[in-house]
Amino acid sequence: MLESTYFKLQLPEESHLKAWLTGRDGEVRIGQNVLFREKTDNWKEKKFHLLGIKEDVGPRLNAGKGGAGAAFEAFIPRFLGVQSNQFLNGNSICIHGFIDSKESIDAILNKHIDDLDYLVAAWVKEVVDCGGVPIVIGGGHNNAYPIIKGVSESKSLAISVVNLDPHADTRALEGRHSGNPFSYAYEYGFLGHYSVLGLHESYNNQFILDHLQEMKAFFTFFESWLEKPFKFQADIDKVYDTHFQTAMGVELDMDSIAFMPSSAFTPSGITVEQARIYIRKMATLEKVCYLHLPEAAPKNETEEIIVGKTLTYLVTDFVKEYQKSHH
Repeated sequence: MLESTYFKLQLPEESHLKAWLTGRDGEVRIGQNVLFREKTDNWKEKKFHLLGIKEDVGPRLNAGKGGAGAAFEAFIPRFLGVQSNQFLNGNSICIHGFIDSKESIDAILNKHIDDLDYLVAAWVKEVVDCGGVPIVIGGGHNNAYPIIKGVSESKSLAISVVNLDPHADTRALEGRHSGNPFSYAYEYGFLGHYSVLGLHESYNNQFILDHLQEMKAFFTFFESWLEKPFKFQADIDKVYDTHFQTAMGVELDMDSIAFMPSSAFTPSGITVEQARIYIRKMATLEKVCYLHLPEAAPKNETEEIIVGKTLTYLVTDFVKEYQKSHH
C-alpha cells in the first residue's frame, strides 16, 4: 500500500461509504456505479481516478491560511450523490480514497512536504502508467509539483500545464510550499511549458513576473478581462489551440473564484460559471492528462455546501466533456 513516513493513502472503507453515500428510491446515483478501490488491481481498468488530499502544510509553509484539508470531505458525498443518467453514469470512475497525515502535524517542516511529494508522485505515476486520468481534489497547490512529476515520469517527457489562478505560484526555489510548485517542476525538467490565466496584477511579486518571462510562460491578467470581457474566452481558446495535441495538465486554483472559501480568499475573481467554461474546454484537449482542484478551505456547514457543490460541478463537467470528445 502506498504510504510514506508522515502520510498514507487511505482506501475507502465501510465507514467512509456510510458517510459518503446517500440514495433515494427509484433513482440511481453515481455513487452506486463508481468503483471504490480495494487491495486488488481491478481499479486499473477505469479511466478516471479520484484522490482527495487532506493536508494544508503547503499553504501554511507559504504563510497562507489552513483548512485546505477539508475540501475533499465537503466534495465526496455531494459528488457521489449526483444522478447517474445519460450524461454521466459513473462507470468509468474509481474512487481511490484520500491521502492523510498519519499524525497531527503542528510544527511543519520542509521534510513533511518532501514526504507528501513522494507519495503524491508515486500515486499519480501508478495511475498514468495504466492509462488513467488522475483527478486530485483538495490540499494545497504545492501538490501540483508531485502531480506534474508523476505524469512526466510515467510518460518520459516534460508536459505542459495550464493554470487558472490569481497567483502564478512560481516563487523562488526556497524550499517547497504552495507558492512554488511550478518553479520546481520547471527547474527539474518535468514541466515543459506553463500557461497561467487570470493573474491578479497586485498579488504577484516582481520576481514571480520576471521568472514567468524566464520560463517563457504564457500568462494573462484578470484585469484585462474586466476591461474586455471577451478576452477571458480568447485566452482560453489561445491556450487550447496552441496545446491541442500536447500532453497537458489542467489546474484550477479554487481561490480564483470570487467569494470561494479558500486559503487565499478573494472578493474579486471569476464566477463559478467561468470556472466551468474553462474546465469544460480544457477537458476536450486531445492529450489532457490530469485535473487538479486545490486550495478550497471550507470552515462551516454553509461553506462546505458551496465548496462541495462547486467542486462537484467542475469534476462532472470535466468527466462528461472528456468522454464526449475522446471516444
